[in-house]
Amino acid sequence: MHRRTFMLGTSAAASLSVIGEDVEAQTRRSRSRQRNEQPSPDQYRMKLGCQSMPSTDEHFQVFARYGVRNISGRAKVADGRMYPTVAELETLKQMAQRHGLSLDMLEPEILNSTHIDRERHPGIMLGQDPDREREIEAFATTLRNCAAVGIPCVKYNMSLLGVLRTAPVEGRGGSEYFGWDLAKAKPPTPLTRAGRVDTAEFWKRITYFLDRIVPIANETRVRIACHPQDPGTPPGGYQGIDNVLGTIEGLKRFVLINESPYHGLNFCQGSVCENLTDPADQIFDVIRWFGERKKIFNVHFRNIHGARNKFNETFPDEGDIDMVRALRTYAEVGYDGMIMPDHVPGMDDPLVVEGKPVWTPRAENFAFAYGYIRGLLQSAQRAHAT
Repeated sequence: MHRRTFMLGTSAAASLSVIGEDVEAQTRRSRSRQRNEQPSPDQYRMKLGCQSMPSTDEHFQVFARYGVRNISGRAKVADGRMYPTVAELETLKQMAQRHGLSLDMLEPEILNSTHIDRERHPGIMLGQDPDREREIEAFATTLRNCAAVGIPCVKYNMSLLGVLRTAPVEGRGGSEYFGWDLAKAKPPTPLTRAGRVDTAEFWKRITYFLDRIVPIANETRVRIACHPQDPGTPPGGYQGIDNVLGTIEGLKRFVLINESPYHGLNFCQGSVCENLTDPADQIFDVIRWFGERKKIFNVHFRNIHGARNKFNETFPDEGDIDMVRALRTYAEVGYDGMIMPDHVPGMDDPLVVEGKPVWTPRAENFAFAYGYIRGLLQSAQRAHAT
C-alpha cells in the first residue's frame, strides 16, 4: 500500500497506526504479553457450519446427518434478477428449518469469487456505470430483504481474479491437494478485461461500494462479510491487477473504511495463511487483531502446507497450522459464529461398492471436515466445562 487516500475518524485513525507494521513485528510484540488465561466454557460458543452448495433438501439432509446445525445458503432466484425476494428467502429459510438448520448467512447473486473475465455482473468491480449503480442497489435490496426475514449476515467478494490455482499435487490416499505456485503460474492472458488496475484505483472502487453499502448495513443491522483475495499476488500486479485484499495490511485498511460493527470479514483462515510468510507462527496474531475488533463474522477453517506464493490445501488435520490453537484463539477473542470447512482435497473417482457409487469425492472429504471440526468443538467445550 503506497497511498492512503481515504479519510478516517479519530478512532479509526488510531487503529490505522498499526497497519504499517509488518506481521513479524506484531508477532514479536504479542509474544511479550502474558497469555496464560484459558477460555472459559461460555467462550466456546462457536458452531459447526457449512456453505456447500446447492441449497437443496438433499444437501440440507446431509448437513443435518453430520451434525451441522448452522449454514450459509443461497436462494433460488428467478433468472436474471440480481437479488432474492423476501418470498424466495422465506422459502430458503423454511427449507433449512425443516432439517433443523439455522440460516445464519446468505450468498448473494453478485460479488462472488468469479474471475472478472467470466463474471456476469461486473459493474461494481469494473467501476462502470450504469451497471455499477444497478448492482449496488441490488446488493442493498438483498440486505433489506435479509433483514425482513431474519438472516443476519451476507457474505461477498471484491475480487477481479477469482480463485487462482496451479496444478494439484498428490495427497494422502490418492487425493489431490489444490494449491498455488507462483513460479509455475501461467496466466491465460497478460490482462483481464479490467485492464490495468493499480492499487489506488482498486481502493477507489472498494471505497465507492462501501460508502454506499455500509450505511444500508447499519440501517438494516445485517452484517456484510468480505472474503480475502485467494491467493495474494505479487506487488505490481498479476494479470494487471494489484490485489489490495491479498495482504494483511490491506485487510486491516479495508475494515477501517466506514468502520462499523456491521462491516467485517468472512475470515477465510486458509486464504489469510496463504498471504503470510510464516503462517504456522503468524496466523494466531492475525486472528487476534481482527477478532479483538469484532471484525470476524464467519470462519473458513482451512489448513495449508506452505506459505505465500507457494502452498497446497490439505486435510484439516495435516497442514502446517495448529488447528487446536487456532480454535482456542477464536474463543479467546470472543468469536461465537460459524466454523466451517472451505476447500477440501479432491479425488478423481467416487468410492464404488458392488458396482454402485456410494460416495462422491466432494461429499466424502467434506464429511471428514465436518467430523474433524465437530470433534474439536466438543472436546474443547467439554474440557473447559469440567
